[in-house]
Amino acid sequence: MNVTRRSALLGLGTVATWGRASAALASAPGDKRFVVAILRGAMDGMAVVVPHGDPGWSALRGAAPVGLLDLGGFYGLHPALTGLHAMYKEHELLPVHAVAGPYRVRSHFEAQDYLESGADHRMTSGWLNRVVTAMGAPALAVGVSVPLLLRGNAPVGNWAPHGVAEPAPDLYAAIAALNQDDRVIGPAIVAGLKARGFSAKTLMGLAEEKNPNAFPALASAAGAMMRAPDGPRIAALELGGWDTHSAQANRLNGPLKQLDAGLVALKTALGEAWKQTVVLVMTEFGRTARINGTGGTDHGTGGVAFVLGGSVKGGRVQADWPGLGPGRLFEDRDLAPTADLRSVAKGLLAAHLGLGAATLEQVFPGSEVAVPMRGMVG
Repeated sequence: MNVTRRSALLGLGTVATWGRASAALASAPGDKRFVVAILRGAMDGMAVVVPHGDPGWSALRGAAPVGLLDLGGFYGLHPALTGLHAMYKEHELLPVHAVAGPYRVRSHFEAQDYLESGADHRMTSGWLNRVVTAMGAPALAVGVSVPLLLRGNAPVGNWAPHGVAEPAPDLYAAIAALNQDDRVIGPAIVAGLKARGFSAKTLMGLAEEKNPNAFPALASAAGAMMRAPDGPRIAALELGGWDTHSAQANRLNGPLKQLDAGLVALKTALGEAWKQTVVLVMTEFGRTARINGTGGTDHGTGGVAFVLGGSVKGGRVQADWPGLGPGRLFEDRDLAPTADLRSVAKGLLAAHLGLGAATLEQVFPGSEVAVPMRGMVG
């Protein structure tokens, strides 16, 4: 479990998740299902949907990775995403490349707030909650915390899977490590944990165990609930582990495999309801076009989003590709965004859930310039 000082001070909200994964659901009228998955930490879109056909690619990143899954010649999908590639071949996956929110910040906290609020400024409610409010239905959070995306006027209840609220030893290790340099708090935490019987191994932060089945399990549970005739119709999932400042090539494999297994589990659990489902996978921003000195990438701008589901017109990559050659990068460091994430979301909400223009402006205030993207679903 990845714990930051901010999450600790906010009451250890991550205790309510399985590893780095969590989920929330909401009811809505009708048979259409809509799922949003947030990849926290900023996924490197160019490492996941690789534009190896761009002449500028090799100058930035060298040879194309081995084992890429073909996405029509110009792009290749990361080899860990075999399940998503199968959906692509079934025309159920549509990667949207060179996309970003309306903000140009590189702070995780700020960018995630903007991503979830649906605006270029901080708000106390999330755009998915405003969707639920417009559709007149309550919400249900899986876990004891609710992401900003689903906070707002719509009432929110909570349900936690058995055992989720029990802190794992690595959580305590992370708290101890987080505060080890504080002369007062650090020793006090260590003394308190020792008094409760925790080993030196735990206190040294060596008991870190990631649960590779966390996201697939939550996605499967969400799909099973959404499949029911009287079940929820809207869900929010989240998966962390994408902040790859070093050794990115190796570190991406774990979260990508979880993401792939989770989305396949969601499809399987939904069964026939998958035909009525659209999933939007998004991250707070992309990463730098160039690899840094430690084999990683730093906070960037343009990235990739995924649209998938039984209602999706997939089997292609949606992009107004900006290019990677000289003078093409944003601020000479990032993939330049040519599409607004709000346009993607608005296009899906309009075509799939039938939300009108006035409602979309309430969901995404001040988004007149973000015209709904068309042709993603049928």
